[in-house]
Amino acid sequence: MGRLSAAVRCLVVQAHGGECETKTHLVLIPSYNTGSKLLDTVADARRYWQTVWVVLDGSTDGSGEALAKFDRKTQGLRIIRRRRNGGKGSAVLDGLRAAAAAGFTHALIMDADGQHPASSIPEFMALSRQHPSAMILGVPIFDGDAPRLRVVGRRVSNTWAKLETLGTIADSLFGFRVYPIVSLKAVMESSRWMRRFDFDVEAAVRLSWRGVPAINHPAPVRYFSVEEGGVSHFRYWHDNLVLAAMHMRLTAAFFGQLPRLVAQRVRSFRH
Repeated sequence: MGRLSAAVRCLVVQAHGGECETKTHLVLIPSYNTGSKLLDTVADARRYWQTVWVVLDGSTDGSGEALAKFDRKTQGLRIIRRRRNGGKGSAVLDGLRAAAAAGFTHALIMDADGQHPASSIPEFMALSRQHPSAMILGVPIFDGDAPRLRVVGRRVSNTWAKLETLGTIADSLFGFRVYPIVSLKAVMESSRWMRRFDFDVEAAVRLSWRGVPAINHPAPVRYFSVEEGGVSHFRYWHDNLVLAAMHMRLTAAFFGQLPRLVAQRVRSFRH
């Protein structure tokens, strides 16, 4: 689509259910060694949204070089390269800073491994436009191939996150979300946390504490097998220990936020 005129590209995107207006909202994809799935994910995202940025977080698997060839013939695609791997949150923060400098106000963040539904991008973007002050949080709809250990295990984190936000967040780990850039950037720059795997949970919790409304919206998720090119950097025991430590830290801070959270909930009920 990169060689087509802007008008023709718009018609193609609309034919796939996408949107043409991209002056405020962009798709941001952090990636680390996701192989051929990165190209598939970018191509799918471009079918539904014109402006797609990828942050290569120190990838060493050649996916960056393959994407660079794709980039040369694709308008609306930007590649941001990090010299060293710093984690998902670090890659997202670099993308947010660049997006804010370019005048964007909202970013839909999705994983590079193909698990998140590109076809849901227009729906989430439309919700964000209707509620620009809110964060649009994906709630995963699992298919029969989803690993049971992952599905059941996330319930612990979700329970903690609901406690820490008085029930605001339906799913704490699903990374398919639209964020107001200014709010998320401010939260991340005010903390040394949220740089790695802890990004998704802590970003939603701390934004909720800042009074950013959360709209929970369903979206399908698909887990790919290794034979299908699936890539996962999730380390079950290590990352769950990281999550446990993070929730202990957030719970300790939660009590200081409690009066404000209660006031927010009272106002929301009144409206």
